[in-house]
Amino acid sequence: MDKLLTMSTKEINRLEVMKLLQEKRKTQKVAAKNLGLSERQVKRLWKQYREKGAEGLISRRRGKPSNHRMSEETTQATVTWLHSRYADFGPTLACEKLVEKHGLKVSVGSVRKIMIAEGLWKPKKARKVTVHQMRERRACFGELVQIDGSPHDWFEGRAAKCNLLVFIDDATGRLGQLLFVESESFFSYCQAAEGYLKCLGKPTAFYSDKHGIFRVNQVSAGQESGLTQFGRAMQELDIQIICANTPQAKGRVERVNLTLQDRLPKEMRLRDITTWEAGNAYLPEFVADFNQRFAVQPRNALDAHRLLTAHDNLAHTLTWQETRKLTKNLTIQFQKIVYQIQTKRPTYAMQHATVTVCLDAENNIKIFYKGKSLEYTVFHQQAKQSEVVESKHIDLALRNQSHAHTPAPNHPWRKTFATPLSNKSIDVSSKGDIST
Repeated sequence: MDKLLTMSTKEINRLEVMKLLQEKRKTQKVAAKNLGLSERQVKRLWKQYREKGAEGLISRRRGKPSNHRMSEETTQATVTWLHSRYADFGPTLACEKLVEKHGLKVSVGSVRKIMIAEGLWKPKKARKVTVHQMRERRACFGELVQIDGSPHDWFEGRAAKCNLLVFIDDATGRLGQLLFVESESFFSYCQAAEGYLKCLGKPTAFYSDKHGIFRVNQVSAGQESGLTQFGRAMQELDIQIICANTPQAKGRVERVNLTLQDRLPKEMRLRDITTWEAGNAYLPEFVADFNQRFAVQPRNALDAHRLLTAHDNLAHTLTWQETRKLTKNLTIQFQKIVYQIQTKRPTYAMQHATVTVCLDAENNIKIFYKGKSLEYTVFHQQAKQSEVVESKHIDLALRNQSHAHTPAPNHPWRKTFATPLSNKSIDVSSKGDIST
């Protein structure tokens, strides 16, 4: 009775060559060249074929466990740690932590298979992806830096929700700056930019979205310049701002936002970080580890960053600056407050002069005239009107709204005064408004 054999394509090819050898239509040297094997290996195959026929060409490892399979102890330890500490981790991050924290040398593929089998990970279904035109990375480090803010529950309920400002280099994918802030604002971006500039220098350009911080979306009455405050500050530092038309255009920072939303909260959870201050203190360590894992080499080794010079006064440049004209009495109005200039000069010498009002992140105000600081006193403060709030700042504005005042228990409004009844009789037989 003939025996049914299961053979791979490679084994069938070897069988055909062995038949040609048997018919002496090929030499072992030619057979070795055709099969991509050494002559010694062909001799072994020929010997197996002569003794056992086609069965001798079948791999002896077929149907047996792999010699490189994961041991039962390692598998069980991996399952235990995945359930106890890394149940919501992705396979790649979980694999890294198993190696770093527990010394379990397992591959990402093995961890993924275990997590799928344990119900901890669901493979993504194939879906039709919108195709966008590819844009080549910039050649040099510091030639283009993509910036964005990522709102997320970064502390997983251990602290209030906040924004993470992200600065990532286009040429290398290297993180240049991360900073937890309450919301995207001029001063928060200035704080992040200051940290970046002091650490790496001035890049050629920042690549952002069309947020009102970076671009004038609605020209207000009397506005002379087409620059925002952040745009004006970057222009003074000779840094270009480029606004993307779509999120996909700045896909590098959009993708890294998703990666950070997956990795960073879990890293802070493992370190029991519960405050913004502790989170910002940990970020440099996280950035160094992230860049070591994911950053790539640029096509050109030239660093396009420029060093800060003595003329780059960040403390002055990164402030909110507006111009005002002095009245005859040498007063100006800024943010509903009237300021009286104090000077030893004759009053007429500065009447109707244009001054620059600078407001820093700590709400300190300085007034400059021809580059020199002026002394002043606060003369009058007016009541504030309602302000227009952008969509990205709605949550912050609602949190800052004062709550309705609740009178104290002994407040006069809570007191009731007894009213004496008249001598008129009351008919209690009629139905009232509320039936009982």
